[in-house]
Amino acid sequence: MEDELYREHILDHYKHPRNAGRLEAFDLSGRELNPSCGDSLELFLKLDACDRVSEVKFEGRGCAISQASASLLTERLKGRPLADVMAIDDRDVLGLLGVEVGPMRLKCALLSLRTLKTALAGKS
Repeated sequence: MEDELYREHILDHYKHPRNAGRLEAFDLSGRELNPSCGDSLELFLKLDACDRVSEVKFEGRGCAISQASASLLTERLKGRPLADVMAIDDRDVLGLLGVEVGPMRLKCALLSLRTLKTALAGKS
């Protein structure tokens, strides 16, 4: 029963992604592709004067897991200090999904994190 609720949660984020779109003005951005399946993601972050994420958006195409992961991650990022954002790891992102992700889907689930890390690499 609990797995079913999480699956519905993932499908909801896939069908109705939060923070989907493009920021015209942003401080950091990253783009990544999962070559094994063709999923793609671009992430845009706007920071406030205190280095907190004030706005975040993403654009992408791919499977339900990769797109739901991006939607869930962007919700987590809003309002967070950059230091907290930099500390997000695999376990955090997989926890957001709330379901066991098999080895074949792991790259899909973590595409959003890889894209975030690419964006953060642009921060000096």
